[in-house]
Amino acid sequence: MKNALWFIIPLFFAARLNAQSDSTLGSGYSQAIGVKFPGGLSLTYKKFVTDTHSIEGLLTSSNKGFRVAGLYEFNFYSFSSVDGLAWFVGPGAHIGFWRDSIGKHYSSRADLGLDGIIGLDYKFKDIPIAVSIDWQPSLTLVGTASPHPTYGGLAVRYTF
Repeated sequence: MKNALWFIIPLFFAARLNAQSDSTLGSGYSQAIGVKFPGGLSLTYKKFVTDTHSIEGLLTSSNKGFRVAGLYEFNFYSFSSVDGLAWFVGPGAHIGFWRDSIGKHYSSRADLGLDGIIGLDYKFKDIPIAVSIDWQPSLTLVGTASPHPTYGGLAVRYTF
């Protein structure tokens, strides 16, 4: 019986999350995928887990390597005069893999750190497109150990 509970409980939560993702939430969409720039070109995926909480994953590429970031965002719909507009804020973390060159010599490194995000998100009413603009400062704790204020930018996402 104990082993069956370890199987049934995760299925219950998975079914509950799936039921939530089938409906549009406070944002007007439940999931979105797209691109974000500048600060490197990023692939972005955003999923609402409740009406006001979302998770976002970013894969950012540059000429020296790539960076993966995960963010947990709190969404606020306080612009009652503009339907579809929200602002968001939240914490996150990143890991990056880079290759540096000095003359003919190359070195590889990995970075690990914390991120934050604040921005605006707008979902168009009649088309499945959302745009957002944000600032995503980060602090690398392992690796180059420095703050990076340059992440963030403009995202264009297809919503579903």
